[in-house]
Formats: sequence, C-alpha cells, structure tokens
Amino acid sequence: MEQGTGKTKPTEIPPQVHEADRNDGNPQSLQDDKEAHEPQKPDPSGAFTSKMNAYIWKLSISAGLGGLLFGYDTGVISGALLYIRDDFESVDKNTSLQEAIVSTALAGAIVGSAAGGKMSDRFGRKPVIMFSDMIFVVGAAVMASAVNPELIIVGRVLVGLGIGIASVTAPLYIAEASPAKFRGALVTMNNLMITGGQFISYVINLAFTKVPGTWRWMLGVAALPAIVQIVAMLFLPESPRWLYRCGRKDESVEVLRHIYTNQQQLDQEVKELQRSVEDEIVRGESGLKFRHALRTRELRMALVAGVGLLVFQQFSGINTVMYYSPSIVELAGYASHQTALLLSLIVSGMNALGTVAGIIFIDRLGRRRLAMSSLLGVIIALVILTVVFHLTNNDSPSVAIGQSIFQRAGFTCPLILSSPSNLDCVSCLKASSTCGFCAAPGNEMQPGICLLSNKTTGDYCGDLSRSWFTRGCPSHFGWLAILGMALYICAFSPGMGPVPWAVNSEVYPLQYRGVSGGIGATACWMSNLVVTQSFLSLTKAIGTSYTFLLLSGIAILALFFVFFFVPETKGLSFEEMERMWAARAAQRWGRSWVKLQLSDSNSKDGLDHL
Repeated sequence: MEQGTGKTKPTEIPPQVHEADRNDGNPQSLQDDKEAHEPQKPDPSGAFTSKMNAYIWKLSISAGLGGLLFGYDTGVISGALLYIRDDFESVDKNTSLQEAIVSTALAGAIVGSAAGGKMSDRFGRKPVIMFSDMIFVVGAAVMASAVNPELIIVGRVLVGLGIGIASVTAPLYIAEASPAKFRGALVTMNNLMITGGQFISYVINLAFTKVPGTWRWMLGVAALPAIVQIVAMLFLPESPRWLYRCGRKDESVEVLRHIYTNQQQLDQEVKELQRSVEDEIVRGESGLKFRHALRTRELRMALVAGVGLLVFQQFSGINTVMYYSPSIVELAGYASHQTALLLSLIVSGMNALGTVAGIIFIDRLGRRRLAMSSLLGVIIALVILTVVFHLTNNDSPSVAIGQSIFQRAGFTCPLILSSPSNLDCVSCLKASSTCGFCAAPGNEMQPGICLLSNKTTGDYCGDLSRSWFTRGCPSHFGWLAILGMALYICAFSPGMGPVPWAVNSEVYPLQYRGVSGGIGATACWMSNLVVTQSFLSLTKAIGTSYTFLLLSGIAILALFFVFFFVPETKGLSFEEMERMWAARAAQRWGRSWVKLQLSDSNSKDGLDHL
C-alpha cells in the first residue's frame, strides 16, 4: 500500500521470516543466530517469553522524549508564572490571565491531539513525532522572547500543539514496537519521561531564580529536549505495525526481527499481524469507516474504557497539583518563591520515583488492580488536603490595626479604613485582591500588618525583615498541606499516572488505533483545560478546602468507573485484545458487564479476561 492511501493488499508472510539471517562468520553473529533458533519455553499463559534488548530500550526512550517535553512544560510554567507575575502587573492582578497563560497550552494540545491521531495514521508515527518537536521549538523561542503577556500566550499555544500531537503518537509508537509482556512497562516509560521532565523543570526553575530574565530562561530551555528528540528519531525505524498495514511488509519484518530475536516468536507475531490486517481489509471493503465502526459495541466499549480513564485521570486533580504546586505551597502559608519552588521540587521528585514503581508493577499487578489501589490512596490524600486547608483558614494571625493604619501614606489597605475590627490575615487577603499581609518578624503567627498590595509595599515589607503574603497566610498546619500533597503524588504516580495512557495505547483495533487514541488524548486535554482553567477561580470562589473536597468526590466516581468499565489487559497481544472485546460485546452492557467485572475481580490472578 502506498503511504497514506488507506488500502492494503493481502500477501503471504514474507519468506525471510522463515529463515535465519545470513551471517559473515562473525562469532557474535553466529551466537545471535544460535540464540534466535533455540526453542523458547512458553510461559504459564501459553505465550512465548520475551526478552528486553538494547534495541527496544533505545526505541522506547527516544520516542518517550515527547513525554519529557510534556512534563517539562507542566512543571516549568508553575515556577515561571511566579516571576511572570512580578514582571507584568496586569498578570499579577488578574487571576483569569494567569489561568490563560497556563491553560492556552492545553487548548493547543486539544487541537494537536485531535489532529495527531489522523496524521500518524496517514503519514506514520515517526515523522509526526518529529513534526511535533519542530512546533515545540518554535513555541519555546516565542515564549522566551515575549515582550508582553499576549506573546507568551501565543508561544504557549504553539507549545501545546506540539505536546498534543506527541501525546497521541509517542505512546502508540512505543506500544506498537513493544512485546506484549513488556508493553505496559515500556509505555509507562513515556510517563516516566513526563514526571522526569517535571522534576528537571523544577531544578531549572531553582537554578534561574537569581538570573536576570528568570522566566525567559525557564521557558526557553524547553527547546533543548525537542531538538534532542529530532536527532534521535532520525536513527529510529517506523512502527512495524504501521509499515505492515501500509503494505511495506519486508520493512516491517526487518524491524520486528530486532524486537523478537527468537524465530518462533517472530513467526507468531507476523502471523497475528497478518490476520489482524486481513480482518481490517475485510472491514474496509465492507465500507466500515470509523463513523460506522462506532456503531459496533466492541469499539464503543473500548472507547469508554480508554477515554474514560484519561478523563478521570485529569478530574482527579493531578495537574492542579503539578501546574499550581508552588501556588498551593504559598496558599499553605509559605511566602518565599524559592521555598515554594524547593518544596515543589521535592513533590516532583516523588512523582518521578512513583512512576518508576509504576513501571515495575504495571505488568505484574495489572492495569486494573493498580489503578484501583492508586485511586484509594488519592481519595485519602484529597480528604487530608480538604481538612488541612479548612484548618489553615481558621488559624491565621490577626491584623495589628494600629500598625496597619499608621504606615506610609498610600500603603494602607482600604479594608482597614472600612472594617477596622476583628481582622485576620485571611480576611485581609480575601476581602480585596488589592491587599497583602506583612507578617510579624521572627514569629509569623503574631499580629501583622495589612497593606495595599503592590511591588513597592512588598519590597517595603522585605526591608522590615518581614515575610510578604499575597496568596496564603501563615499557619501552624501548613506543613500538613505539604504532607498531603506528597501522599497524593505517592498514590497517584504509580497507578493513575501511567495506567490510563497504557490502556489507551493498547485497547483499540489496529485500523482505528490512531484516531481512537486521538479521541482519548483530546478528551484528556479538554479535561485538563477545564480543571486548570477553573482551579484558581474555584479556590477564590469556594475556598481551597472545598475545591479539594470536590476533587475527592470525583476520585470516588473514578474508582467505581474502573471497577465496572475497565477490563484487565495485562499480557494480552493486540490481536487477543480484539478478541476479548468481541467476546465482551456479545454480552449486554448492563448486568452481564457487571458480572464480567466481578468475575475478573474474583479470579485468582485477576486475568480472567473473558
């Protein structure tokens, strides 16, 4: 089939699959040839065991650099926003503009992910990944050179386009080039890159806190991993399954030969791939396009599981913690930007370590069990954060009215003149966005001064050796908020971090994998946009405590969703997964579906797929 035509002619399995590679007498080649022909014992499930090799690692890590871009952008904007607010007063005074700077990248990602699936199906996974990198580099350059908030937003949109395209294509590329036994772990490598990128971004944020043009350096450095990935992808092959589907079978088999070094495995993989493509041809000749395929129960069930997981991943609050972690730290009563960034760095490091745990356990415990245990921990952490922020609201220092009134001319907060009694830090900050709290020196829980909030009064407060609070107030319980955030990350990162992306990359039929993955990623980015665009506004409207309470309620719904709608896919080949959906589609959506899930849960090893 010609690239992009969408038609495939069935052919026999290429003859070179059935014979060993010729070697030139090189001892290493002879050894490789010997190993390839050694009979391999099946594992308990009946499938041949696979071995990881350097080729698979190189492919997965290089393609996973797209996740590093996503993670770096997520983390870096949370720190850069603190300094963008210092440079642009219009941003500092406008919560909606702050949310726009963060969330416009998500708007770009929605468009990118919607287009990325179709692009990768038509042009191939590899060139589309490289194209997303090029867009990202341009966006990073625009942000670093921006002279006003509007240009920052333009750069954020471009960066988002690149991230959105990569978020669909990179997991597909890795999944389609991975042995079934290790597919979950290798797709989770993309998530490790995301969390690693977030950790690196906080290190960069801290490194540039004292450098002129702080936020410009933070945002501009983002171009480097994109350039590295462009170079790395030049030396990698196209997805073998995409090649086979396009009729380029010899090229596909050559790539698969590097992945499946055992001849029996290679034969089995090519046979299954041929059968899958032939089934696709039958459906294509029947005129079964995607819009018609949506009428089939098995595709709808797969979309419910894949898309639903990604939506609940976002609405359980992860990116409110990652995008706004420095702001949350400040809300918990830590005034220093550097302290906020340092504590956020620790949280981000825990996120990366948790993802490593996900790599270890996703193919051992299974996707479903890991997601459910993760959500239980997330619910507990969000309840803790709800309680802690409720306590901090009732534990802030009072306002010293006399000191607040008799400050320099023009420094007095209007609230002091209109309501001069029974004021504390919380009422000072909440009553008017134009006021800040200058804490007492030494012991911040002693009465402080409520002043008009601007850069001049902030510097004046610093000159008095006092801490300047504009987002949160000092509290005895602030450290508990950090503990709650850490617990949230420990629970989320091994399970609900990698599982939705792993499931979304593997549950769809080959013919619709790109477009279905695009639907999932688009839904994910739209959910992300809603959450991040509304988080600061929600904390202002209903308070931080009730915002986290709302997120905990959504996490409870997510737990029930996983139990009832997400089957276990651990260890299944793509072709076995299609047969699983066909078997499940033969059951009715209602009681039979619940019965199947209960059967999965009660089976000895959780692998009673059918």
